[in-house]
Amino acid sequence: MRLILAMPGNELFAESLAAAGGWEAGRVETRRFPDGERYLRILSDVAGRPVDIVCTLANPDPDFLTLLFAADAARDLGAVEVNLVAPYLAYMRQDRRFQSGEAVTSRTFARLVSGSFDRLTTVDPHLHRYKALSELYAIETQVLHAAPLLADWIVREVKQPLIIGPDEESEQWVSAVAERAGAPYVVLRKIRHGDRQVEVAVPDLSRFRDRAPVLIDDIASSGRTLVEAAAQLPQQGLRRPVCAVVHGVFASEAYAQLSAVSERIVSTDAVPHPSNAISLAPLVAQAMEQQAGAEGPVRRRRPPEPMNQVELAGLQSFPASDPPGWTSGGG
Repeated sequence: MRLILAMPGNELFAESLAAAGGWEAGRVETRRFPDGERYLRILSDVAGRPVDIVCTLANPDPDFLTLLFAADAARDLGAVEVNLVAPYLAYMRQDRRFQSGEAVTSRTFARLVSGSFDRLTTVDPHLHRYKALSELYAIETQVLHAAPLLADWIVREVKQPLIIGPDEESEQWVSAVAERAGAPYVVLRKIRHGDRQVEVAVPDLSRFRDRAPVLIDDIASSGRTLVEAAAQLPQQGLRRPVCAVVHGVFASEAYAQLSAVSERIVSTDAVPHPSNAISLAPLVAQAMEQQAGAEGPVRRRRPPEPMNQVELAGLQSFPASDPPGWTSGGG
C-alpha cells in the first residue's frame, strides 16, 4: 500500500489524498534545533513501499531542505520509490536570463527536485515559455488540470454566470471552463508594467448585465490583475464578481485588496488558505492510481543503502537530538 507523507502545513491535503486513494497517511516528526538546523524523523514504516510526499511549494525557500531531507530519509529507509506531490509548483517564473548574470532558477530548482524524487505530480504549473515540464525535469512528471473542477463549482454555486478571463493568453483555458459550465465568456487585455503594476482593458460588457461575473485565473499572487479587473466591472453596471483561482498564493495584502472589490473569493486547496473551497485530492488520487497501473519504466534515483554496524548501533542507542558525551555534539 502507498504511504502518503505530509510536510509541515500540508497535513489536510495529505489526509484527503490518502482517504481518496484508500492509502495510509503516514507521520513525520520535525523540529528545529536551537541553531536553526532541522531535525526530521519518519515515524511510519516505508520499507518496500512507494512513498508520496505531499508538499505544496508556495513560499518554498524556508522548508525546501526539509522536503529533501524527507525524500532522502525515505529512500535510505527502504522505500521502493519516492514521489513528490506538489499541488503548486514554485520557481517557474525565471525561465530565461533576462539580464547578464541572472540565475535561471526554474532550471536550478528542477535539477534539485529531479535529484531527490522519482516522479513529480502537480496541478496547472505556470509554464510560461516551456512547452512541458519534461523540458525542465529529468524525472517523470504528471500535470493535472483543475479547470473542470472550477467549472463544476461554478455550476453548483453561481446562477447565470459570465466567465471572465484576465488576458488573451487565457482564452483557451477560459473557453474550456465556460463550455463545461454552459456559460458565455469574455477575456480582458492585460498590460503589465512591472511585478505589481498592471493595467487591464475591459471591453463593453453591457449586454451581460443580467449575469453574475466570475473572474477566473490559474494563480493569484500579487492579485493586481484580478483587483484591477474586479474594480472596473461595476463601472459597466455589473455586480461585484466572484473570483475563482486554482492557486491562491495571495502575497502580502493581495487577499484583502481583492476581497474589497469581490463578492466572494474561492480557490482550490493547492495552497492552504481560508478561501479554499475546491478539493484537488480526488483528482490527484485518480491520476496516481492510473499512473501506478500504467506500463513503462520509472526512473529510480538510487537503491536504499544498508546500514553498517556503527550506524545500526547508533540508531538503537540514542536519538540524534541527544548525542552522548563522547561525541563532538555532547557537553
